[in-house]
Amino acid sequence: MATTRKPLEKYRRIVIKIGSALLVDRKSGLKRAWLNAMCADIAALRAKGVDVLVVSSGAIALGRSVLDLAPGVLKLEESQAAAAVGQIALARAWSESLSTGEIVAGQILLTLGDTEERRRYLNARATINQLLKMGAVPIINENDTVATTEIRYGDNDRLAARVATMTGADLLVLLSDIDGLYTAPPHLDPDARFLETIAEITPEIEAMAGGAASELSRGGMRTKIDAGKIATGAGCAMIIASGKADHPLSAIGAGARSSWFAPSRSPVTARKTWIAGQLLPAGNLIIDAGAETALRSGKSLLPAGVRQVTGSFSRGDTIAIIGAEGREVARGLAGYDADEARQIAGKKSAEIAVILGYAGRAAMVHRDDMVMTAPAKRDMDAARSDAHA
Repeated sequence: MATTRKPLEKYRRIVIKIGSALLVDRKSGLKRAWLNAMCADIAALRAKGVDVLVVSSGAIALGRSVLDLAPGVLKLEESQAAAAVGQIALARAWSESLSTGEIVAGQILLTLGDTEERRRYLNARATINQLLKMGAVPIINENDTVATTEIRYGDNDRLAARVATMTGADLLVLLSDIDGLYTAPPHLDPDARFLETIAEITPEIEAMAGGAASELSRGGMRTKIDAGKIATGAGCAMIIASGKADHPLSAIGAGARSSWFAPSRSPVTARKTWIAGQLLPAGNLIIDAGAETALRSGKSLLPAGVRQVTGSFSRGDTIAIIGAEGREVARGLAGYDADEARQIAGKKSAEIAVILGYAGRAAMVHRDDMVMTAPAKRDMDAARSDAHA
């Protein structure tokens, strides 16, 4: 597992996320020259044997430009209509620009359910991998024509991270209007320090994230850090860089300022990667300190260590496990429905049969169905010490 940055051409598979503001100008529409330069960068990487996938924002922004919609917040049905028009224009633009380098583009439109439901996740992965085998560049976006507030990613940073883990990429590049991570939002704090290398995403790193800086963007540094947690936990490095100038990938290769997030030295398995990356856990299990210690030593979560159960979930759903200090420490697949979990919470495993009327599983969440999502407190303290050294 690489622990230091390396040239882009040394990676095997790269997912590149492109923000709306980079591709679309609110007044003039598609930035064709920028797109052509980006496609030239992609062609250069492809020529060196690198698989490239693109997660491209811009459908709604381009659609509202084509439809000449007034500035401001759109209603849901207006956004969906703009996306319907913009997706066609965006796909055509990518296809035309990539074709100058004799590269075929393939469009993939995903919804939240396509990555959160295991069967659909595997199907989407198979389709994308087949496109790569055929030599095409997948152009991926959220299907904004059907997604609603309740069932959407809402940003392409986390979608890109899910695509990276889904396809086994070893690098995720987030291109936007900021050149990396700062200790505070630089447009608000003139003393904010730039961070070139992030060895691990700790709560302190998460606290540095600010909000969105562009009206065309639904994300911000917060979603980029969320994306980083998903990607690095699966063994995928991540780069946050500015994409404002032409040839942004070439600029990264030439040493342009960017923040590099190191991949985990002990990435989780493919199945646990899917569990860890779930964006909408169906419920929470609040556990005591003793149970958290047991989980960190590789043990299953037993009912005795559970202090509270929240949410409505069924057996097999992904749930978040919250430590005594109130922060998420793990995610896993529930061994019981929520109502049953509430009945046996705090009880010994030997009491399950008496309480529920049948001999259920000894574990509330089995260790084979669980992945730790936060470092231990001592590891965070060490990381903070290193950051201030």
